[in-house]
Amino acid sequence: MQFNLKHPGCVYIGGEWQPADVLEDVINPADESVLGRAAVGSAAQVEAAIAAARHAFDHGDWPRLPVAQRQAVLTRFLDALDARKDEIVRLIVAEAGATQMLAGFLQYGIPMKHARRTVEIASRPALTSLPVELTPNAQGTTTLGTGVVSREPVGVVAAISPYNFPFFLNVGKVIPALAVGCTVVLKPSPYTPFEALILGEIADEVGLPRGVLSIVTGDIEAGKLLTTDPRVDLVHFTGSDKVGSMIQAQGAPTLKRIVMELGGKSALIVRPDADLQGAAMAGLGGFTVHCGQGCALTTRHIVHNSVRPQFVEMLRGMMAHIKIGNPADPAVSYGPLIREVARKRTEDYVAIAQDEGATLVAGGRRPDGLDKGFYFQPTLFDNVRNDSRLAQEEVFGPIGAVIGYDDDEEAIAMANASDFGLSGAIWSADAGKAFDMALRIRTGGVSINGGAGTMQSDAPFGGIKRSGYGREYGEDGLNEFTYQKVISFSAK
Repeated sequence: MQFNLKHPGCVYIGGEWQPADVLEDVINPADESVLGRAAVGSAAQVEAAIAAARHAFDHGDWPRLPVAQRQAVLTRFLDALDARKDEIVRLIVAEAGATQMLAGFLQYGIPMKHARRTVEIASRPALTSLPVELTPNAQGTTTLGTGVVSREPVGVVAAISPYNFPFFLNVGKVIPALAVGCTVVLKPSPYTPFEALILGEIADEVGLPRGVLSIVTGDIEAGKLLTTDPRVDLVHFTGSDKVGSMIQAQGAPTLKRIVMELGGKSALIVRPDADLQGAAMAGLGGFTVHCGQGCALTTRHIVHNSVRPQFVEMLRGMMAHIKIGNPADPAVSYGPLIREVARKRTEDYVAIAQDEGATLVAGGRRPDGLDKGFYFQPTLFDNVRNDSRLAQEEVFGPIGAVIGYDDDEEAIAMANASDFGLSGAIWSADAGKAFDMALRIRTGGVSINGGAGTMQSDAPFGGIKRSGYGREYGEDGLNEFTYQKVISFSAK
């Protein structure tokens, strides 16, 4: 597939398409073909994007529009995306290496569902009343007073997105920020720029005011300009914990607001009374969905020793039926990693796990017959120690680690013995016991026996510890793009 933007070789700044001096090939990770050439934004263009966003926020109409008018514009924005759904899904498959099912359902369908709900709840009251109070005053009498809390847009948002779920995360950052009246500079991963730049085409189509949304491409230096510029009020970042710590340091001198959704090493706890078939299916997805490139995936399988051999054999059998290949084929259920550097990192962790004494159950190498593309077999290790590197470090590749335990207290302790805290899962026939355990696991979310099926649009998503802070989606996620102002008044 060759993808053609309407404005090739350009970035989108202040409502205009500006050509870049430097272009870079965008590679299809499935076959290493060139999808097209994307602009590499310059420092001057990043600066211009920030200036445009600042001017649009300080002097434009967007932050001061009635919320219903912003909702109408954003509804047209989402309608325009839906009109190009088939094209966008094909792009997700080609640019991010997602399978057909994953691209249509999770990488496109779920973020659009979230976005529609975000636009809907943006009409929640911006003003909430405080209780009436009697307060002693300096005159020796009392003041009868009350007030309101006003939620107002925080200002200019720098949205920085990764390569694994680019359309999902671009929409998940841009729509709530715009819904409350912020202006946005979006910087995508250099690996997946087209899924961001297409939003500029949509902005043109629906008449989004100039400067409200700008999209700049570039490398780490472009990101650093966004995270250090004092005109940026909020950095909204998704990526690794290592880059997150750099961004926090870069934003510190200007005391920036930062929301970060970072890495994970989430635990799937399988109790002895669990539905092993269901638990094994969930466990399989925990390290094979999108070739393991998901921060919230459950890659640590903490399994009761009485059922661990059965669980491992079930997983081994399921892995044998995975169809690996180019996701352009609808029959393929498992595609490539994003680039060679990701495949090499996965290979390194296979060697690390073997050196640490873990037992290789299946996988562990590049598949035969796929000479082009960045493929690596889904890989499972048993007899993994919870304090090992494989159990503690985020691989961001298709490796599952099975760890045995003997009682619930040990399982909870193992789940919590991690620098990360993003997601988690428990499988048990005793839902009450599983709920009690879920309350004790220090993480941003836990599903019980598969949870609610898909990500709930009103559920706040995010982590603790090295998995970041702040929340996305629902009213909590919407409010991350606002600040609170108290306006008080007396009864005089």
